[in-house]
Amino acid sequence: MRWLAEGSPVAVAEALRQVAPGLGDYPIAVRELAGKDEPLWWSASAVVGERFVVKFAWSRPAALRLAHEISVLAALAQEPAVPFLPDVVASSTDPLLLVTRLVPGKALFDVVDSLDRDQVGRQLACFLGELHQSGTRERVEAVVGELPGASLQPATTDVLRDRFVRWARPDQRPAVMRWCDWADEVLATPRPSVLVHADLHGGNQVWDGEQLRVVVDFETAGLAEAEYDLRAFPGTGPGVELLTATLRHYTQITGRELAVDRVMAWHLRTALADALWRSEAGVPLPDHRTPPAWVDDLAKRFTALGIDPDTPLPAKSVKHL
Repeated sequence: MRWLAEGSPVAVAEALRQVAPGLGDYPIAVRELAGKDEPLWWSASAVVGERFVVKFAWSRPAALRLAHEISVLAALAQEPAVPFLPDVVASSTDPLLLVTRLVPGKALFDVVDSLDRDQVGRQLACFLGELHQSGTRERVEAVVGELPGASLQPATTDVLRDRFVRWARPDQRPAVMRWCDWADEVLATPRPSVLVHADLHGGNQVWDGEQLRVVVDFETAGLAEAEYDLRAFPGTGPGVELLTATLRHYTQITGRELAVDRVMAWHLRTALADALWRSEAGVPLPDHRTPPAWVDDLAKRFTALGIDPDTPLPAKSVKHL
């Protein structure tokens, strides 16, 4: 495996000429530069000729993630293919490059308020239902070998108890502590592992009107319980309608029920972890509000879903929708 020497348009063009002859002469607009000071995040993507997207890396840690994505996408594209995958035009590990066809549309984050959440949930359930099939995991492991656990893990509840509470209002801190205890109890019993996307937030989905066109960014795909893949859904759009619609359609499509309390336990850890690292790093929260506002939002989501984290769970209790 040979990654790029740097993340410049010149380096990308040189690699393209080797992997996809002809594309290296198209205009290249590099975007999504991340982690300039940390080799773990030395990766990016670029739009090529307004027709293609190329992903690349210029460090070993970032290269390993991209190589993993290339292998996972190749396996998922085998019949019966998982729907809504990127259309891979070319890929290589020497030099390391992934080229996919550019799909017009907008991120779910940008359009969810204008969409029918039931229709959105149905399409996302179709994607997740196929991805979580045991046969899909077997097919991927036949290509990439034994899959690791999902690598993009949110902060532990111990971290949240120790560091997040200082960003909450004094009147919120007891509730946050109780929620962490509740999440620990909900997730104490492991569930069977499936192949998960692991980073299925609205920015990794491209929608054209009410049609899901493509799900992108499989770099962190690995093993976790199915509920883990829905951990961003409660915070996507107003209310919790997207989550409940996806859960309902998932059961109809697969015959398997997902536990909403487990989704919310993962969501709690994910949302507060995001608010924590951004606050400590001086980075604005995505909606430019405050950690206390996010805590208030979590309380409203619990109420809307009929979940009371202050009530002790009965033995082996699992709440479904």
